[in-house]
Amino acid sequence: MEELRDAPGQVIVFTGNGKGKTSAALGVAIRALGHGLRVYFTFFMKGDFPYGEQQSLAHLSNMSLGRFGFVEFCDPNNVKPEEKEEAQRALQAAQQAMHSSSYDVVVLDEVNVAASWGLVTVNQVVETIRSKPEAVDLILTGRYADEKVLALADTVTEMVEVKHPLRSGVLSKKGIDY
Repeated sequence: MEELRDAPGQVIVFTGNGKGKTSAALGVAIRALGHGLRVYFTFFMKGDFPYGEQQSLAHLSNMSLGRFGFVEFCDPNNVKPEEKEEAQRALQAAQQAMHSSSYDVVVLDEVNVAASWGLVTVNQVVETIRSKPEAVDLILTGRYADEKVLALADTVTEMVEVKHPLRSGVLSKKGIDY
């Protein structure tokens, strides 16, 4: 049997059309914090909606949040220049955090959607992955993960929708879905 060794920082992608991508990233972040690691969590595409996870994470030590000026949900058919600017700022802040030696885990929540909708480019995401310091774990979430991103990842998990209350006309539930 091959001898096991400590893994260097990995690239983890949570993608697919099912629920749970952000929740999975949050789970890894909470686990990392429990072991004394430092986490930077950047939110793309989430708008100014009062997500419970953002409010909870803001109170944790060793956790920093990057939340940028999306005032409303982005329309993929009508992306505004200011939305692109904010996504670029979010990506730059995440890259800076990743290279700062201040964080062990960096999460780019919904970055795959941001790339798919043209707020950032796939090439920018690829370069972010390629420039990742060896010790940093990088987590990328969101539907529509590009094949180039998947090829560079160490772990890819695809969430598949089997059943969802919204399909039956049931709205998202505060505290459970957001």
